[in-house]
Amino acid sequence: MWTLSAIPAFTDNYLWLLSRDGDAVIVDPGDAAPVQRALDDRGLRLRAILVTHWHPDHIGGIPTLRARHDVPVYGPRAEAAKIKTLTQPLDDGDRVALPGLDLQVLAVPGHTLGHIAYYAPGLLLCGDTLFSAGCGRLFEGTPAQMHASLARLAALPPETPVYCTHEYTEANLAFALAVEPDNLALRDHASAVRALRARGEPSLPTTLALERAINPFLRCDVAAVRNAVAAQAAQALPDEVTVFAALRRWKDGFRPH
Repeated sequence: MWTLSAIPAFTDNYLWLLSRDGDAVIVDPGDAAPVQRALDDRGLRLRAILVTHWHPDHIGGIPTLRARHDVPVYGPRAEAAKIKTLTQPLDDGDRVALPGLDLQVLAVPGHTLGHIAYYAPGLLLCGDTLFSAGCGRLFEGTPAQMHASLARLAALPPETPVYCTHEYTEANLAFALAVEPDNLALRDHASAVRALRARGEPSLPTTLALERAINPFLRCDVAAVRNAVAAQAAQALPDEVTVFAALRRWKDGFRPH
């Protein structure tokens, strides 16, 4: 079995390290130094690099790592022009075969146009598409694209652990509570996350079951969310995509009291 551990980087990134029998795979290594320290400290051999999208905080450490480790770099073919270190371009539906782990590639545009996720039973590496209680900003894609991408992820088995790449959970929960203040599951999870973070522990991974219960961006079909967003937008919102678009705009300008 592969095990996953979070390598903190920058102010709020998590670089996910998969390890098994002395081998390692790193996901979105924006910084090489903490990755190399983890490899050295644990006596691991780097075997591959997985990339979800082109943003510098997800790929910046690859040249340094590859100068020391001659390993393949898997990532989205659609962003190959921006990921110069890419050696194994991937499209939707492709598979990445690792010993004991077969990852399916899912196209999830929205945060960037070429963003991909990696899925296997018991594992979802979703980059900056889905966060706990939130989702990525729409830097390149449309609300319709991101809504469809999130719906695709939410349709995976509910018990799936979700490995997001930023520790945004507390801020996302503050917004989610502004949208759904009467959501008991949301309130309970906010208390649990406050305790975790007070101890210096990650709030991740989450699960799709939990996200379906607390994440407003996965709940655009829920009356309480639709009504709150319509009231905030002061206009009728006829479908889930318009609800999602207004919700994302609300989040972009949200400042907790």
